[in-house]
Amino acid sequence: MSSPISTAPVSTRLTRLGALCGALSGLLIALPALVEAFTGETAATSFLLALSPAFSLSFLTTLHQRQSQATGRFGETAYVVNLIGLGLFGGAAFASNLVLFYLDDDVIDAELTGPTIPALLGSAVVFAVGCALFGAATIRARRLPKVPSWAYAVALPLFAFLIALPDSVFTSALHIVVGATLIWLSAALWQSSPTSDRAGVPRSDARAA
Repeated sequence: MSSPISTAPVSTRLTRLGALCGALSGLLIALPALVEAFTGETAATSFLLALSPAFSLSFLTTLHQRQSQATGRFGETAYVVNLIGLGLFGGAAFASNLVLFYLDDDVIDAELTGPTIPALLGSAVVFAVGCALFGAATIRARRLPKVPSWAYAVALPLFAFLIALPDSVFTSALHIVVGATLIWLSAALWQSSPTSDRAGVPRSDARAA
């Protein structure tokens, strides 16, 4: 008799790698914001902030795999929208922190013409919608703590639009909240990773065999 089809679990190494990437992404948001609250934006803090979205991609994928069985098609749709939005918004953040940061305001006003501004706003909209949907899926899945799950659904969409405001204590605090949310979810993801033996087989399965 053939055995029922089951979904293979995500390996411990991949889960923990995704968790580490998420924690690093959160630190690259929170720590520069903490510094900027006292010093203002600097070349060093802008550089660190620009790198954060790259690490979030792996984290988001691992997070989705952790709860995909509980979220179903809604979770899959939310993941895809969030992934696309993260790619677009991450590219905009990279350009803003490593390119526009070094240009004079007059040059920026002269160059940001045509479809550039609508494209930047569109990337923020897609990112905000994706975060709200994925946060809702995470809340419904109940696989991760409620507080960071709600923060993902609320704080990250706000982050997409308020990041363009002039630097202030409020914007620094929002950066810290977003960074702390990613770190908290990463810690929960790490703790929920399956314990595997050297062959990569979950120990519980190895005993059963």
